[in-house]
Amino acid sequence: MLHVNNAKDVMASDTSVAELGLLVAPGAVELGKLIDAHLSRWAKEAGRDEDTFIIPSECPRFSSGDGKGMIKQTVRGDDLFIITDMGNYNCTYTMFGHENYMSPDDHFQDLKRLIQAASGKAHRISVIMPMLYGSRQHRRSYRESLDCAFALQELQNMGVENLITFDAHDPRVQNAVPIMGFDNVMPTYQVLKALLHSFPDLKPDRDNFMVISPDEGAMNRNMYYASVMGVNLGMFYKRRDYSRIVNGRNPIVAHEYLGESVQGKDVFIADDIISSGESMLDIGYELKRRGANRIFAYATYAIFTNGLDSFDKAYKEGIITGVFGTNLTYRSPELLSRPWFHEVDVSKYIAYFILALNNDISVSNIIDPHEKIQQLLAAHYGK
Repeated sequence: MLHVNNAKDVMASDTSVAELGLLVAPGAVELGKLIDAHLSRWAKEAGRDEDTFIIPSECPRFSSGDGKGMIKQTVRGDDLFIITDMGNYNCTYTMFGHENYMSPDDHFQDLKRLIQAASGKAHRISVIMPMLYGSRQHRRSYRESLDCAFALQELQNMGVENLITFDAHDPRVQNAVPIMGFDNVMPTYQVLKALLHSFPDLKPDRDNFMVISPDEGAMNRNMYYASVMGVNLGMFYKRRDYSRIVNGRNPIVAHEYLGESVQGKDVFIADDIISSGESMLDIGYELKRRGANRIFAYATYAIFTNGLDSFDKAYKEGIITGVFGTNLTYRSPELLSRPWFHEVDVSKYIAYFILALNNDISVSNIIDPHEKIQQLLAAHYGK
């Protein structure tokens, strides 16, 4: 049986369900090119003449703001993978002479336009949507919309068979589409690889290292890091003021710590998103007060909606040693230039996933990289 990690052999085999094609939506061009580069390289190594798997497409806008999706070559019978970035706030279009920045709603409409442009002629359509649309509005309180669940149902009704996302805010939203393929992938191996590469002097053992969950909602992802590394796990509990609502949510009164002493230890904190970053910094200051050594923060989506000044200050004060974030969504040039920011490249991981689906190969070894992490740690300790 072929193993997806043997990409060259998979490419050389004749087991694909259909001709592979990539559609890259506006906003995901950088990530799409990186993924295509891996797939094209594997194809060439397997003796196939494939310069690119990207099918030319675009989503132009009229001056009134109306848009359309265009695919510029045939996709009949293709196994289509549409790559989109719901969080790219740097894309613009002109409406009535004014420049508008694209919101997640705009990106979702462009995704649907590309699906419509395929006109039902593709063999199969899969969507690579790292930042899940509407994922922060995943449950109902009182009279509220259910954006994420409804969007997933809409994609299913349009013929999407598989959706691959990364570190969903609440993966239980897949219950809205129980018969559609839904894979929530965690780039744990890639994160640890970047961490150990950036800080080779790190000693990720029980005596020198701890994993801390920033809140109860992030416990599962931090529990996994702690278990595969064999270190202790602590957590913070967000005590909120439920009598008030500020910016759409109940404000945090205090962060209460539960766990063993962090005195003298390096600390790793993982979350799905750094938005304003206030919670992460509050936790950083509290851990320093408790005697923690270096503090490393990670978020799959490091979007920094309130700017970078507070993290610059924390870095200068020695509170935060490094912040890790993936290239699964847009990162501003200002963020990429910061000495405290370290990027985690997930493009090869996605390329493996696409190759596996295109050849109907099990993805279980991709989703759970426990063995690769153990090899990574063994190599690090062997230095």
